[in-house]
Amino acid sequence: MARYKETDYNQLRMIPLSLENQLEPGTLEYAIHYIVEERLDLSIFNERYNNDDTGRKAIDPKVLLKIILFAYSRGMLSSRPIERACHENVTFMALSCCQKPDHSTIAAFVSSMGKEIEEMFTRVLLICEEEGLLGNTHFSLDGLKLSSNASKEWSGTFSDLEKKKEKLKEKVTEAIKEHRLADRADGEENTNIRKQQEKRIHHLKQKADRIEEFLSSNEPRIGSTGKEIQSNVTDNESAKMATSHGVVQGYNANAMVDEKHQVIVHAEAFGKGEDGSSMEPMLKGAKENLEAIGIEEPLKGKTVSADTGYFSITNLEECNKYEVDAYIPDPQFRKRDIRFENAGRHRRSVDKRHEKYKSKKRWFSTEDFNYDDRTGKLICPAGNELYVRSRKFESKGHKAIIYQAPKKACVDCELRAKCLRKPDKTESRQVAIFYGKRPGSITDLMKEKIDTPEGRKTYSKRLGIVEPVFGNIRANKRMDKLTLRGKLKVNIQWMLYCIVHNIEKICKYGRSYSLQGI
Repeated sequence: MARYKETDYNQLRMIPLSLENQLEPGTLEYAIHYIVEERLDLSIFNERYNNDDTGRKAIDPKVLLKIILFAYSRGMLSSRPIERACHENVTFMALSCCQKPDHSTIAAFVSSMGKEIEEMFTRVLLICEEEGLLGNTHFSLDGLKLSSNASKEWSGTFSDLEKKKEKLKEKVTEAIKEHRLADRADGEENTNIRKQQEKRIHHLKQKADRIEEFLSSNEPRIGSTGKEIQSNVTDNESAKMATSHGVVQGYNANAMVDEKHQVIVHAEAFGKGEDGSSMEPMLKGAKENLEAIGIEEPLKGKTVSADTGYFSITNLEECNKYEVDAYIPDPQFRKRDIRFENAGRHRRSVDKRHEKYKSKKRWFSTEDFNYDDRTGKLICPAGNELYVRSRKFESKGHKAIIYQAPKKACVDCELRAKCLRKPDKTESRQVAIFYGKRPGSITDLMKEKIDTPEGRKTYSKRLGIVEPVFGNIRANKRMDKLTLRGKLKVNIQWMLYCIVHNIEKICKYGRSYSLQGI
C-alpha cells in the first residue's frame, strides 16, 4: 500500500522575513527603492495632506510611488492587481514595508500627481546625466499609439451623435410598447420578461441622456484643416487612430530619446493620431528638461531625427526655430533611394500575379508621363507629345510648367477613359510639372538633405535609438493600453512608464549603480 507524507493544515508556522534582504543591490526593485528614498524630494506632496494635528495618518507618498513604479515594470496597469500584489507578493511587501494601500488610494494617487510628475521626471533625468548616460548629440523622436479607457463606438461628429441619440430614443419607444404588451399577459415567465424589458429601457434612456448631456455641454472639435473632427462622449480629448492592428480610440504617446543609452529626455501624450504638429511641444519639453539639469543650449546644433509621419512644414519650421540639425524624410524618400532600386523584384512568391502590389489608382498621374530631354516635351502613356502651354503657372507659392496634349491626339485615344477624369467634357489632358528646386522651400531642402549618403546614414540611426524604447515599454513592460481618461491623467501614466524605463537604464548602465550596487 502506498504511503504519503502527512499534511496538517491546522499547524502554525512562523516564517522569518527580512524586508531589506528582499531588495538585492543590482535589481530594478532596489534601484527604485533607493532612488525614491534617497534621490527624489517628495515633500512636494505634503501640501495635499491636512492631518498635522487631527485625522488618520496617511500612507507615505514614497511607499505609493515605489509600488506603482515597480508594478508598471511588471506590466500591472490597474490598481486592483497592485493592491492584491501588496498582500501576496514578497517584493511588493518589502517596497511597501508591509503596508497595504487599497486600490482607490493607489488610483487616486496616480491620477492626482499632475504637478509633481514633471519634477520627478526631471530629477530622474538628472541622475542619468550624473551617471554619464546622456550623450546629448543625437535625439530621436517617435510616437506610440495606445488605446485609452474609452470606446470608439461613442465617437462621431455632432451630427452623427445627434442621429445616434434619436435612434436610441426610437428604441426606447419600441421597448416601451413591448413592455405594455407584456403587462397585459400573466404568468411567471412574462414577469421575468417585463423585468428584462425594464432594465433595457433604463439602459437605453441612460445612453440617450448621456449623449444629450454631452452635446449640450461641449463644442464640436475642429481639426488642423479647419473642419470638424470626431468627438468622443467618454473621453473627448482622445481620438481615433489607425494602427497596424486596427483603429483604436486613444492617445499618441511621444518620446524624445537620447542616442547614447536610449534615455527618454521628454515624454508627452497627444490626443491626435497625426504627428504633423508634435515637434514644437516635444522640442520645447526636451529643451526645458535638459536645461533644468544644467545643460546649456541643449538642442542648438544637435541632431534630431524622426520618421516620415513628422514631415510637415510646421515641424520643419520648428526645427529651424530651435536651430537643430533635423533629419525628417518625406513619405516618398525610399523611392528615390538607389538602395531600393530593385526592391520590386522581392515580392512574395504566393502572390504570383503581383496583384497585391498593383496600383489601385483609376487615372494616370504625373509619374506616368515621361520627359524628353532632347525635345523638351512631355510624352504621355500613349506615346504622344504634349506642348508647353504656360511656364508661369503658380499654385500656393509653387511654380510649375503646364503641358497640354493636342486635341487630335486625345480624341480617338484608347487610353482616354483612364487619362481624363471627365472624358465626355474634357477635350485634352493637361499636366503640371512643378520645379524640382523651389527657392526657399524647406521641404525641398530636407528632401535634398535626406537623399545624400550622409543624410541616409544619419537617419538610419533612428531605428536603433527610439524603436528599442517602445519595444521595451510595450512588449517587456506590457504598456499596450491606457487605463485613465483625459490628457492630463494619461500623460501622468505615460510619464510614469518613461520614468521606469529611465530607472532601468540607470540600474543597468549607471557607473555607481551597475557595478557594485548602490
